[in-house]
Amino acid sequence: MNKKKIKKLIIILVIILICIYLIYTIYLLVKEPTNIFTVENGKVSQEETAIGYIIRDEQVVKGENYKNGIKQIKTEGEKTAKGESIFRYYSRNENDLINKISELDEKIQEVMSNQTNLFNFNSDVKLIENQIDEKVARLNQNTDINILNELKKEINELITKKANIIGEESPSGSYLKELINQRSSLENELNSGTEYIQAPESGIVSYKVDGLEEILTPDNFSSLTKEYLEGLNLKTGNIIATSDECGKIINNFECYIMTISSSKEAKNAKIGDKVKLRLSNNSEIDAEITYISQENEEELMLALKIDEQIAELTNYRKMSFTIIWWSYSGLKIPNQAIVNQDGLNYVVRNRAGYLNKILVKIENQNEKYAIVSSFDNDELRDLGFSDSEITSMRKLSVYDEILLNPDLSKVE
Repeated sequence: MNKKKIKKLIIILVIILICIYLIYTIYLLVKEPTNIFTVENGKVSQEETAIGYIIRDEQVVKGENYKNGIKQIKTEGEKTAKGESIFRYYSRNENDLINKISELDEKIQEVMSNQTNLFNFNSDVKLIENQIDEKVARLNQNTDINILNELKKEINELITKKANIIGEESPSGSYLKELINQRSSLENELNSGTEYIQAPESGIVSYKVDGLEEILTPDNFSSLTKEYLEGLNLKTGNIIATSDECGKIINNFECYIMTISSSKEAKNAKIGDKVKLRLSNNSEIDAEITYISQENEEELMLALKIDEQIAELTNYRKMSFTIIWWSYSGLKIPNQAIVNQDGLNYVVRNRAGYLNKILVKIENQNEKYAIVSSFDNDELRDLGFSDSEITSMRKLSVYDEILLNPDLSKVE
């Protein structure tokens, strides 16, 4: 066998050995990807995805002219005080009346424009014109609908007052008076047919009315069952349609989410317990369990009271959300790194190849991770450790490397 063949054979053998080594390494990584974990500060929580029915203290308000349609004064989600006008119903033939008034306004303005030069000397007219200009300027600077409506009313009154002065003293006064009288008559007809609806209580204004306002109330939790709620055939996440016949006032201090759960946490829950909820917009809010009812052997019905984001929830009656039963922050480690020995929990730290067994206190843990801390000296004495043992004890710190699935028999 010549040298070239020998050299070629050696290269092939080296390649085969390298391939075998790589395959074996990959096999070890797949079998046990890593046996080291770096300790970091983190958060561990116990969460549960749930479906809930929103229950509110809400009062529907409806007038006699509901067939005429609604003109909103307070917008969706806006707060109102008791007795404030929140919407009105259109009067009959409102569009025709408004168009006729608009035509008369043009005629009145035309007559006044032709006559104003004759009355530039009139201080009353000049004063009214200045007042009109000032209110028009304020009109352009405001967005509050109540202020805008008031300003428009005041401007109309000033224009009418100016027209009356000119009408009294101008050659065409009788014609101008006739136009003003026609306008007043139409305006009275328009206003007399308009029905304003006031808020019976303070709260949040909503036009999302679904007919369940008097059924899903905080006063009848005990009559609600899983079967009844599911029988409503509500779709999760559906937005309630806006009504053009009525509105409602919602208690802006609190509302409730009714949910069904069979989790261990739900079974251990008590009235008065505090939890957090994560809503579909990813915001987390505080909640309190205020009602618990056993539905069957496995499931419980829970009422969760919230006092945040009530206006944001007016769109929905049924929604998905997450219950965060508890949440702890601190040194976060995998449960695989914890070994129990004689009723105490330990981890094994690897520092430059030296292995140390470190006692840890589990603050809380879920299926995968735990939040741990160190015992203080008094706690260690209560556990039976001597002062000399306590002095020599090591503590776990952030960025320490610990072993997964450690074998304490191999650690001193």
